[in-house]
Formats: sequence, C-alpha cells, structure tokens
Amino acid sequence: MKFLCDVHISYKVVKYLIELGYETIHVNDILDKWYTKDTAISDFADKNELIVITKDVDFKTSYLIKNSPKKLIKINLGNITTSLLISLIHENINAIRSLDAKGNFMFELGKGSSTYISKQ
Repeated sequence: MKFLCDVHISYKVVKYLIELGYETIHVNDILDKWYTKDTAISDFADKNELIVITKDVDFKTSYLIKNSPKKLIKINLGNITTSLLISLIHENINAIRSLDAKGNFMFELGKGSSTYISKQ
C-alpha cells in the first residue's frame, strides 16, 4: 500500500506508516505543498495509486461525486491526538489492506466505529 497524507495529518503518521513498510508521503513534500488544491492532490494520488488520508470533508464529497480520489481514508475525529490517530490506523490496517486489494474505496474512521464504501 502507498499513502498520501493531507496537510492536517501529522508527519508522525507518515513516519509510523513508513516504519510499517508502506510508501508514504505528505502533501507538504510534493506539488505546491500546503497550497496544493484538493483536485491536484486527488489527481496526483490517482496517478500514483496512493491512498489519501485526510480530515477534509471535500475529499469525501469528491469521492462520492467524481470517484476521485480513488482511494480515501476520511478521518471523522476532529481534533484528536496524533497517538490516538495512529492507534486507530493500527487497529484498522488489515481492513484498509483488504479494501486496497479490491480497488477503489472510501474508509471513514471514527472513534469507536468505521464505515466504508467500495466502488469497482
């Protein structure tokens, strides 16, 4: 799996995913950094087969209407600690891996719950 973390996702999450062996980049290290428009992030992710990790609801809307980004993890937790976010990713990594193997998906992570939509 390969990940692209959006601007509001901590570099600690990037480091954690890299330590697990996943190719992971942060939007601040590509394109126009934190100025990059959501559409450019989605296009870059789709072209490079990256799973976007974000808190931004605009990506969910784009996925539902345009099917882009093709692979999305939407964090529905507001302001939480990075350690809690890492813990939730850890708890759900097998489900994410399974969805990634099947194709396009949106996986929403909430406190105590998760939901997904898969598009083929």
